[in-house]
Amino acid sequence: MSRKSHRGTACLGAFLAGVTAFGGALASPASAAASRHASPPPVSDFQGVNWADPRDNYADDAVVPSGLSTSDSYATTYAKSRAIIGGFAELGANTVRLPVNPTSVNGSFWKSYRGAIDAATAKGFKVVLGYWEADNAKDGKIDDQASWDRMWARITSAYAGNPKVYFEPMNEPFGYTSQEWRDVAANWLTRHRFIPRDRVLVGGIKYSEDVKPVCADSRLDGTRIALHNYGFWHTDWTSVDQWKADFKERIGDCASRTILDEFGASMTTGLDYNGPVNGSNEVAYIQAATDTIRELGLGSVYWPGLRNGDTYSLTTLQGTGTRLTLKLNNQSGLDRLHWAWKQ
Repeated sequence: MSRKSHRGTACLGAFLAGVTAFGGALASPASAAASRHASPPPVSDFQGVNWADPRDNYADDAVVPSGLSTSDSYATTYAKSRAIIGGFAELGANTVRLPVNPTSVNGSFWKSYRGAIDAATAKGFKVVLGYWEADNAKDGKIDDQASWDRMWARITSAYAGNPKVYFEPMNEPFGYTSQEWRDVAANWLTRHRFIPRDRVLVGGIKYSEDVKPVCADSRLDGTRIALHNYGFWHTDWTSVDQWKADFKERIGDCASRTILDEFGASMTTGLDYNGPVNGSNEVAYIQAATDTIRELGLGSVYWPGLRNGDTYSLTTLQGTGTRLTLKLNNQSGLDRLHWAWKQ
């Protein structure tokens, strides 16, 4: 967001031998039907991190998560992603949120980018694919309807039958009124009616900051709802209780459907999130966020688990080629996530 300017080879070969030239077989109708009948996980089972492009996921060209490259093959992307997802797993995460845009999906990058999705689901991760608008737009609306439709058609045709993959039609639809955004989301559900609704995350209104109108719209029943909330929205708030009240006001009685799929604070500045607040807006905010996640049983996806150049990033990427590791930036920040996740 523009608002977050702060902010083994043998096994791989065996896997690649079984995939198609597109990096994986397309879902069959039977497998898609089977996924509909599987018991959906509660939102509290979404315990994850965002893996973001250094440009904050707003890109005029293909969006590329940190550490990946549009010049990489499927095999290289898979190997890099397996290493990074393995690092997320060591943090205790079981979910990763990845960005998509029409250029990354409708163009040539899609063939290799699927390696990141496939590596994550092979690790047992849930993968949330969310649409970001281009850097030259940032008006909170879909940039090009036809390209957006083609993008989602290609994504859903590839992953409808994989119950680990979830779909978020748009990140932060702040350019729409509440009614307009709910209409867009309802139309997406109609167009992709073969996708189980519990595998769709509909963002709250505006900056995904209020889930109540989405929750109350019967056309969107059965979907998950994505909530965003950041400490820099109220930099003068240093009360944990004030932040808790703010979270609960945004959620209303919709906790059972709500996934807080963006929240975060500084992880490279030495703050102690386990200690007393001592007048720190960020410490108060993170303590309140993680307390609320735990208390209400929310899903949660920290922003970001990895994003090069972001002071909020929980980790720093190390290594070269496919030999990548993640270095933890703040143990107390991870401790608070484990508290939220009841780990």
